[in-house]
Amino acid sequence: MTSFNDTVANAIIGIDTLWGGDVLNPSGMGRFIADSWFSDQPLPLAYTHPTAAAVRETGGVSAKQPDRNAIERYLEAVRLADVLTDFKKLADGQPGKRGVYLSGVAECLNVMWDLALEQIGRGPAVPYERCFLASTGLVPTPSEPGTKRELLTHQLREAGYSISSPDELLAAVDQWRAARLVPSASIPALAAAFIAQFDALTASHVMSALPADLARVPRANIRFLPIKDAWFSGSMNYVGRARTAEGKPEFEATYEINASLQISVPEFQQLISHEVEPGHVTTFAFLQALYEEDRIGFEGTIQTMNTRGATLAEGIANNAVLMAYGVHDVAELPDRDLQIGVLLALLQDDAKNQSSFLTWSEGWPQDRVAALLRNEFLVSTERADKLSGAWGRHPLLGRMCLPAYRAGTELVADVRRKHPAKDVLPALYGCNGLEDVVTIRQEFA
Repeated sequence: MTSFNDTVANAIIGIDTLWGGDVLNPSGMGRFIADSWFSDQPLPLAYTHPTAAAVRETGGVSAKQPDRNAIERYLEAVRLADVLTDFKKLADGQPGKRGVYLSGVAECLNVMWDLALEQIGRGPAVPYERCFLASTGLVPTPSEPGTKRELLTHQLREAGYSISSPDELLAAVDQWRAARLVPSASIPALAAAFIAQFDALTASHVMSALPADLARVPRANIRFLPIKDAWFSGSMNYVGRARTAEGKPEFEATYEINASLQISVPEFQQLISHEVEPGHVTTFAFLQALYEEDRIGFEGTIQTMNTRGATLAEGIANNAVLMAYGVHDVAELPDRDLQIGVLLALLQDDAKNQSSFLTWSEGWPQDRVAALLRNEFLVSTERADKLSGAWGRHPLLGRMCLPAYRAGTELVADVRRKHPAKDVLPALYGCNGLEDVVTIRQEFA
């Protein structure tokens, strides 16, 4: 591994380890900030040093009672503060778009470092605006669900539901969802059917805008796994470490889906486009293929949560169903149920931003946030509890991750409306070099 790549790896894996993550863990219950390691490069000192294991095993600064002695030994051994300083200098010295991308990663890692110090009482409280700006490139604003609620009301009325008040809208959504719930035992079969559907749609409406050599890359090599008692609704785990007999990547992934998730068939259809094809799995597989061909740098092999690149990835995934159908607006999707499902999914991601804003900017208590998410953003009771609690009040995810969904979604939707697919899609999928929400704004402003 080159000195540059070693610094990149130690910075990202060091922060990941500090927060209790394990990039080699195949489950979303064990990984945290560093979301992939598929370069075939040796793991850096930040992962392999003997002190790292103790931090991972005890949960790092994410633990309810962090093991401060283990953390201090680790930080001293791997010199993480110095590594972050070195990484920022290297990032700022890179020319062009790569420099912008890497400087964004460096800024986000520094915010996560300061949040970690805040957690263990070694640093001051980190301003919410700094966290939000680091991961999205924007200042915090609340979500506005009004337009989506109006569209949803219209579609549900067209479907025969009587709605004359906000309470009746929520009741109609609950009735609509209950009538279409996915039985957990049917998830593998339903997932396979929707993956086949989106594979054909992607071939028709996405691949034509991308370099022809990407057609050889498997876009949906994934297994679905049920998981109980998870704090997330689902976790896409891009592994990418399996190799064929010829030593070529197999581009494999898993998706762990929360066994308690209440989701309708149309919402599940949107979920497949988001998590699998042409969303996250496709995005990561293309990045792995581009890395194998030396068309992107090593930093693209360690996808990193709570960064501007992750925000762009969520934007791609949330627009994936529209991209697959070759349309720009929900109203253009081919059937009413799918339109309703997509609107509910988009409202849920607006709710993530709202939970973040109300919790960290306005100081609302969890029960008040949960009630608003349920009533205004029409999420299920289970989702309202998770988004206002385990996610919303998490010191890192609540301030840096939850805002990413709305920010990325709105950016990708905007550039797709304003620019042709032949220009936008190659940029989004990394064909012109690694991108994040800031570089995309700069290129398509």
